[in-house]
Amino acid sequence: MAKMGYSCHNTDPNSDPNNQEGPIRCIFFCEFHPTAGPIISCQEPEQYISKELFDSISVYIITKAELQRSTITVTLSDYKILGFPVRIDDKKYPRNAYHFNLCLVCDSNVRTVHYEPVVMKLSDYLMATEIESSFLSDGGAATKLAPILKQVIQELNTKGECALTEGPTATHLKVVHIRSDPSPVADHQVPVFIKQLPNQQWDLTTQQVAPYIDGFNHVARIALLSDVENNLVKACVQNLVYYGVVALVPLFQYGNVYCTTPLLKALAHDVNLQNKCLKYVAVSQRQLPNFRDVFRMFAAMTRGTTIRDLCLRFNPSNLRVNERKLVQFGVLEGLIRRVHKYPILLSESADLQKSLSGAANLDEICCATGVTAQQLEDQLERDHNVVLLWK
Repeated sequence: MAKMGYSCHNTDPNSDPNNQEGPIRCIFFCEFHPTAGPIISCQEPEQYISKELFDSISVYIITKAELQRSTITVTLSDYKILGFPVRIDDKKYPRNAYHFNLCLVCDSNVRTVHYEPVVMKLSDYLMATEIESSFLSDGGAATKLAPILKQVIQELNTKGECALTEGPTATHLKVVHIRSDPSPVADHQVPVFIKQLPNQQWDLTTQQVAPYIDGFNHVARIALLSDVENNLVKACVQNLVYYGVVALVPLFQYGNVYCTTPLLKALAHDVNLQNKCLKYVAVSQRQLPNFRDVFRMFAAMTRGTTIRDLCLRFNPSNLRVNERKLVQFGVLEGLIRRVHKYPILLSESADLQKSLSGAANLDEICCATGVTAQQLEDQLERDHNVVLLWK
């Protein structure tokens, strides 16, 4: 018999070692036949789950009463089967009850927790049609279910949602992808929209904060400009990051240092990425910069070279390049990364000794103390007990 695991509870996606998602490979409907016992009445695609395999696991699919209406996951060596067993009690059925289970089959190494609401809702829909018109138990279940199962698997895999109507009963299925919680948002981080804010009823805090998210204001400044309490702004930004509407980038300053990453090679070969880049970094959309000039500016970002140095060397405005947008695009696409300075105190003589542990970078210290980066750097340079670690 195949290697098998079994559970009948919801799984935390963050604790699931198989945290990748995958398509639905098969969907099947099984029921308890009064003489034949548990059988698969219909599946799409046909014969995906063999009779021998189903017989070996049917005890976990058509379950005892105490496991009715619980999500059940059976993990085999090749498959993971997700179901929601249902029992309808009525004297019109043989043995006074009708048992069925609508199951989804995925690869054994993928996460299925995001399909659990789909299985539950689809099972409830089938139960409603059965109670209304004996849709499943009148002997023609296979013929009537085949087009439904085919529609469900195709539309969920391609569109992530599916609408079904059978007589007066209708339902809408939608796969909700579960994301892990984003990291806490810090005062010095800068939110930038990577998608248009959806037209939906956002909470009051988001409506107040959103106009000040321009890709250059850091969280502490957004709180000041929007007149919203700092922790509320952080929670709002974290929520937008969770939904993939906002990304966080480092605070832009002309004294910043960046270095390239291996992904810069993709910019040299990917025409679509090149076009996206030129439109993003252009001073004006009427006349885009030359790609060669943009690539040279990225390539010149090395340790020890500040953005101020690059501007003096290349004069971006003459090249029709907005240097602030250039840096922003490079960070968002992973073409470059910020090289931070971490001050470390070697003695206990500095006023900022609590901040100079090497754990906080200059951006964090500036936001916490209210001094500018230039003022802080000047102060640190005068203190021979402080060294700067670049990383």
